[in-house]
Amino acid sequence: MGFSRWQLFKTLAAIVGIVGIVSLTLIHFIPAPPSKVVMATAFKGASFDYYGRQYREIFARYNVDLELRETAGAVENVKLLQDPKSGVQIGFVTGGVSDAKHAPDVLSLGTVYNQPFWIFYSSNELDRLSQLKGKRIAVGPVGSATRYTAEQILGRGGINSENATLLPFAGSDADKALNDGKVDVVWIIGVAEATAVQSFLRNPNVRLMSFANAEAFTRIFPDLNRLVLPQGVIDIDQNIPPADVQLIGTPSKVLIRSDLHPGLVQLLLQTMKEVHSGATILHRSGEYPNGTDAEYTVAPTATDFYKNGPSFMQRHLPLWLSVHVQRAIAVLVTGIAIGFPLFRFLPQLYNWITRRRLFYWYAQLKLLEASFDANSNDKHLAEKQAELDRIEDAVSHLRFPLILGSRIQSAQSHRYRSAKDYIPYPRLGTGAG
Repeated sequence: MGFSRWQLFKTLAAIVGIVGIVSLTLIHFIPAPPSKVVMATAFKGASFDYYGRQYREIFARYNVDLELRETAGAVENVKLLQDPKSGVQIGFVTGGVSDAKHAPDVLSLGTVYNQPFWIFYSSNELDRLSQLKGKRIAVGPVGSATRYTAEQILGRGGINSENATLLPFAGSDADKALNDGKVDVVWIIGVAEATAVQSFLRNPNVRLMSFANAEAFTRIFPDLNRLVLPQGVIDIDQNIPPADVQLIGTPSKVLIRSDLHPGLVQLLLQTMKEVHSGATILHRSGEYPNGTDAEYTVAPTATDFYKNGPSFMQRHLPLWLSVHVQRAIAVLVTGIAIGFPLFRFLPQLYNWITRRRLFYWYAQLKLLEASFDANSNDKHLAEKQAELDRIEDAVSHLRFPLILGSRIQSAQSHRYRSAKDYIPYPRLGTGAG
């Protein structure tokens, strides 16, 4: 081919260098998803913990370890998402505790269900918030959405720390405290399927208070919704609850840090759909998850997911393979974008390479000619004849474009003389094509 070993080595080194640079660039711009991610949930027995465990099982199917960070609740979850050093990248949050203005680096993947507020008690029947004055009320720990909403809503009903005792019990601890007589009333947030809520609903010694003025609260707090727990929906045989119960609730959502890996965002959206798309006691099939969120900016990926569904790669490729496919597509598109305009210059490049090969052997012949002129005796004639044969043999294996035909014919007409006779110039045209 007319290339020396050094030239081939340099070409190979250049190819390896280009491949290395492209690989590093792809790793930087299209990194592989991490094998572990942290999600902030809540205390044990809460609905966030209930759903978090389901998310973890689905993530495990894709070989991703979803670590559940137990927290005080939604308020703490937002703070953890805002802190890049916390390690938390996903979190459950209820409505009304924060918004995009106070958490600019946080994006929403949409709402996943309505989170009801429950008031359980073990005393005589209660039907008004004002009757909670003087009671010991479990409202959850400071920093939890449970306590935050209790202070907001109970405060509207005239209940505060001055006329009632607000205690930090929540979840399963609140259930135990009510059974042990440490509290009179429990304010709790969670879906009906949550462990703590189910324990209260099925306890024959515990009653559920109905919000008689639920509609009024939805007007005072626009982020709240009026819900109805139908008679017997928990257990028809035991008629739990014994009558329709009016509740108020707030939409729960999944928030992420804006720098969460796109592959994990897609996996999280698919998980949300798998867990929340079915019917529950308080909403019908297909209502959730959805891309509505009045408080946070919905991630563009989530908007596209709810509008068009999962992409082709999401439906047919595992998570680890989709990253490699994306990289291959990126290389292909880049190659076409760069290579297509350069395609028109390929003929000129080919001609330049063949001329270079031809000129190389011309240079070798020029050196041989100079050696004849400098030493015309026949002492080294055999060596020079062998060198000339070597050049002729190398050139005879080269193929040249027809455009170089005139140059080759001109070269064939030349002859070099040796000490005793003329040595024919290499037949440069024998390899022309």
